[in-house]
Amino acid sequence: MTTGVAIGLLGYGTVGSAVDRLLRDRATEIERVAGSPVEVRRALVRDVTRARSASPAAGVLTADFATVRDDPTISVVAEVMGGVEPTRGYLLELFAAGKSVVSANKQLLARHGEELFAAAERHGVQLRFEASVCAAIPVVKVLRESMIANDVSGVLGIVNGTTNFILTAMAAGQDYGAALARAQELGYAEADPTEDVNGADAAAKIAILASIAFHTRVTLDDVPFDGIERLEAIDSAIARELGYRIKLIASAERLAGGVTARVHPTLVPEGHPLAAVEGSFNAVMLRGSAIREITLAGPGAGGDETASAVIGDVMTVLGTSGTGFFTHDGYFRQVAIVPEAEVPSAFYLRLDVLDAPGVLAQIARVLADEQVSIESVIQRAAAGRAQLVVTTHPAPEGRFFAAVNGICTLGVVAGEPHVLRVLPR
Repeated sequence: MTTGVAIGLLGYGTVGSAVDRLLRDRATEIERVAGSPVEVRRALVRDVTRARSASPAAGVLTADFATVRDDPTISVVAEVMGGVEPTRGYLLELFAAGKSVVSANKQLLARHGEELFAAAERHGVQLRFEASVCAAIPVVKVLRESMIANDVSGVLGIVNGTTNFILTAMAAGQDYGAALARAQELGYAEADPTEDVNGADAAAKIAILASIAFHTRVTLDDVPFDGIERLEAIDSAIARELGYRIKLIASAERLAGGVTARVHPTLVPEGHPLAAVEGSFNAVMLRGSAIREITLAGPGAGGDETASAVIGDVMTVLGTSGTGFFTHDGYFRQVAIVPEAEVPSAFYLRLDVLDAPGVLAQIARVLADEQVSIESVIQRAAAGRAQLVVTTHPAPEGRFFAAVNGICTLGVVAGEPHVLRVLPR
């Protein structure tokens, strides 16, 4: 009979099978740290008969959740199945059964984190979630432990590898469709990449990071987000001409009136640390009173990378007692969410306009009426029309978009305006 430490898995797909394999491949090192072997005892799947590329030990796979929940030898369960329901219900049952949980499920935590953390604390168990944000990059641990003495003021990052791969390819001259197809071919994008390319994945991650950083509740509903689907090759080319790279930036800040978190395609200055993050890599910058600024970078997706973070959390649970630091600390601040209309930003605005005298003056007047100051203008004329690109100094978002709406009523603009945020140099 096995005398090692038994864990359970919810899910045995790419990440779940990688957890099982890494525990076996690194068994000697893990045993030295844990004091005894650590093995997967049960793994919940929908269909135990389905052919799989990975081969678990005999008897590990089960389609009956109760065999995981009620196994007295299992004290920790890694949730790598994804989805919100029935996953949320499974976690609540596991907590009630006295089992700690390690989760890689960003959407679940961003939507129901408050309920889940409260349940874990009530039952004296742990909920850890490093793998839910940036896979192998230990940003959660750094925020919750290493930076506890800091007054964190901001989190800024590239937290979605799929979109960063696509944007890197677009910067090299590919169009969006070709870049997405290549990402899917290489396994960086799902067959249905909607949550990645529309910004929802990054929004869930920054909601989690903002909650940790500011010790307050920030949910997915508090995070406005845009994706990269409407970006065109011309925007990447103009950005490079202006000395920027386009990245999907997730940001959270503490402002005078509260906190804000959001996700938008953004022009990043060439010399900025995030501008050099390419391919499927992620990077997160943390700003605090004592450390000023640090950047964590590395692979933010992939089965082995995510499994590595899952196993790290499992080992931490096994090495601590009670509710652990993550759960017991809680969110002790009640801080307002600042409406995005009040958040200042610099902007890039691209318009297809009539090539006629006075058009630029009309547009500048509308911007000035909303107290939005122009930083630079690029105008390229062809066949009676012009591509007009305006960058602005920082202004409240509400004022800028009021100006854009006003510009669209002038009768000189064709099509939809193209708007991107701009990070300061």
